[in-house]
Amino acid sequence: MAERGGRGTSSGSDSSLDKSITLPPDEIFRNLENAKCFAIDIGGSLTKLAYYSTVQHKVARVRSFDHSGKDIEHESPYEITVQEEITARLHFIKFENTYIETCLDFIKDHLVNTETKVLKATGGGAYKFKDLIEKKLGLKVDKEDVMTCLIKGCNFVLKNIPHEVFAYQKDSDTEFRFQTNHPNIFPYLLVNIGSGVSIVKKFDELLQLASKGQHTNVDMLVKDVYGGAYQTLGLSGNLIASSFGKSATADKEFSKDDMAKSLLHMISNDIGQLACLYAKLHNLHKIYFGGFFIRGHPVTMRTITYSINFFSKGEVQALFLRHEGYLGAIGAFLKGAEQDNPNQYSWGENYAGSSGLMSTSPDLCPMQRARSGTFDMFEMDRLERPLVNLPLLKDPSTYIPDTVDLTDDAMARKYWLTCFEEALDGVVNRAMVSQPDSMDAAERAEKFRQKYWNKLQTLRQQPFAYGTLTVRSLLDTREHCLNEFNFPDPYSKVKQKENGIALKCFPSVIESLDSLGWEERQFALVKGLLAGNVFDWGAKAVSDVLESEPQFGFEEAKEKLQERPWLEDSYSEWIQRLKEGPPHKCALIFADNSGIDIILGVFPFVRELLSRGTEVILACNSGPALNDVTYSESLIVAERIAAMDPIIQSALTEERLLLVQTGSSSPCLDLSKHIYFHPQVD
Repeated sequence: MAERGGRGTSSGSDSSLDKSITLPPDEIFRNLENAKCFAIDIGGSLTKLAYYSTVQHKVARVRSFDHSGKDIEHESPYEITVQEEITARLHFIKFENTYIETCLDFIKDHLVNTETKVLKATGGGAYKFKDLIEKKLGLKVDKEDVMTCLIKGCNFVLKNIPHEVFAYQKDSDTEFRFQTNHPNIFPYLLVNIGSGVSIVKKFDELLQLASKGQHTNVDMLVKDVYGGAYQTLGLSGNLIASSFGKSATADKEFSKDDMAKSLLHMISNDIGQLACLYAKLHNLHKIYFGGFFIRGHPVTMRTITYSINFFSKGEVQALFLRHEGYLGAIGAFLKGAEQDNPNQYSWGENYAGSSGLMSTSPDLCPMQRARSGTFDMFEMDRLERPLVNLPLLKDPSTYIPDTVDLTDDAMARKYWLTCFEEALDGVVNRAMVSQPDSMDAAERAEKFRQKYWNKLQTLRQQPFAYGTLTVRSLLDTREHCLNEFNFPDPYSKVKQKENGIALKCFPSVIESLDSLGWEERQFALVKGLLAGNVFDWGAKAVSDVLESEPQFGFEEAKEKLQERPWLEDSYSEWIQRLKEGPPHKCALIFADNSGIDIILGVFPFVRELLSRGTEVILACNSGPALNDVTYSESLIVAERIAAMDPIIQSALTEERLLLVQTGSSSPCLDLSKHIYFHPQVD
C-alpha cells in the first residue's frame, strides 16, 4: 500500500488538487511497472487514464512423449509443462480530478521503462492540467480533439465488448436490458453529456435529492392547466406543461428534493428533445448517451429514456454504454497507438480486472460502493488472432449464444450463483493440485477464492454488472480469475489421466462398433456421442466406469440417457435422415470434454462420417477451460488414435480430417467470436 496525503493545502479547501488517499498498486494501477504507452482524458470532474502493458503469465503446454522402443502400456499420452508467456493488456482507470496530483505522483514512482515520450491527452482538463502532467511525468502532452476521441472509443467498445449496450426500462424486473452485438455498428448518434450540464456544484448531491423528490409538487402539469388531459392535442394530464410552474404561482416553500427532481427533468427533457431532433434529421434510430451526467444513474437514464420515447413517438431508442466513461481515453490511446494498429486485433474484457457497471445508489451493494465511488477499473486483453462471426451463422445480428438469461430469471440466477459458490472449494483444491511443486500455490489459490467469491457477491446484488449474466459469463469470470493468479489450466492433470484411460479403451470400442449392423451401429454412435456429455466425469469416475465396462465404457452414461424417452425420437430422426440423404460433403464438429467424450464419443462418430465419404473439421478450444479438450491436446489425441486406426490415419494424411482451433478459451460456445478457420466453412 502506498499512501500519499495532501501537501500545503488548507483544511476543507474545495479547490485543492490533493486529497489524502491510499492507492494499492495491485488493485488500482495494475501492472504499472510494465506500462508501455499512456493516454489520458480529463473532463470537468473525472480523469480517465489509459495505458498499454505487457503481462507475463503462465500457460500450460502439452508435448507428446517419444515412445520409440518403449512399452507405452502404462504411460500418459503426453507430458505437461508450464511456461511463461507475454501478452498485451489495456488498462483503464477512472478517478475524480480531486486526486489527479496524487495519482500522477503514484504513476511516476512506479514507472520503470515506459516507451512513451508523448502523452496523448483529450478533454478540457488536457489544457488545464497540461503543465502539471508534463512536470510530474516528464512527458510531452499532445492534445487530441474530444469528439474524435469519443467516436473512436465508442467504435472500439461496440466492436469488441459483448453486451456493451443496454436500454434502461424503469418498470422491468431487470431495469438494464442488454443488446446483442450487431456486426454492423453504424449508423448511430453519440451524445456526450459532461459535467458542464450539471449547473450546480455538487451534482451527485442533486441526484441524491432528486431520487427522493416528487417533481409534480413543483412542475405545472397539463391537468393543472386544463383539469385533465388535453385531448385535442393528444396530451395526457400528467405531462409537464411548465417546469417549476407551481413555484411561480404558489406562495410557499418547496422542498429541495422536489426542486432537484424538477431541475433534473428539465435538463433531461431538453437533452432528449435536442438529441431526438438531430437523430430524425439524419434518419437515425439509435442514440448512445454517455458522460458525467449519466454514469449509470437510474434517475438520469430513466428521464432521458422517457424524453426520447416521447419526442420520437418510439421511433428512436435511447441506449447507454457500460464503459461510456472511458470512450475519450480509449480514443486518445488509439490515436497514439496507430503505428501498432490495435484495431487489427480482437480484444476481450478481462472480468478479473474490471469493476463492472456499478450503480451509484448508496443502498445498492455498499461494500462495493465505498471503493467504486472513487475509482473504477476496466481491462481488456488482446487476443492472439482476430475473431469473427462463424460464416455458417444464418443471421449474426440475431444470434444469441446463451439460452438462459440469468439477469432476467431470478430463480435460475440464485440457483447458478449458489452452484458456483458451492463448487469453489473444489476448484481451489484442483488449482493447488495442478501445481504440486509450487511453493506459493496455496497462497495464490486462496487469493483466487477471495476474488471470485467477491465477484459472485457483486453479481448477487448487481446481476447486470458485466452485461447479461449467463452461465457462460460465470465460467468465463472464473477462468479469468484463475489466470489472474497463474493457474492456467487447473484440470490439466485430470485431462491427462482421462485421455490416457480412454485411449486404452479406444480399440475395443471400435471393435465393438464394427461388429454391429449398420442401423444398430448408428444408434450406438449417436448414443455414445451424447453419453460423453451427460455429466462432467472426474478422473476416478472415468477410471471406475471404463474398467468395469471395458466393452464400451458408456453404460452408466447411457442409463442416464435412457431415462429421457424423448431422445428415442431424436435417434430415429437421425437414422432416417442418414437413410434418405446422401453423405454430407463436409461436417463441422465442435469438441467438448476430454477423455470419454472426445475419444470414445466424438472420434468414433468422426470415423463413421469419414467412412461415408464426408470430410470432417474438428474444432477445439484454443485455450483451456475446465476439462474441455484444447487444440494442442486434440493434436496428440488424434496422433495416438491414428496409430491405432487406419481410417483416422489416412484421413489425417489426406486432409479429409482437419483439426482446427476456435479461438475460444470458454467452456461454452459463442459462434460470434471464432476464428475464421477454413475455406470449407464458407
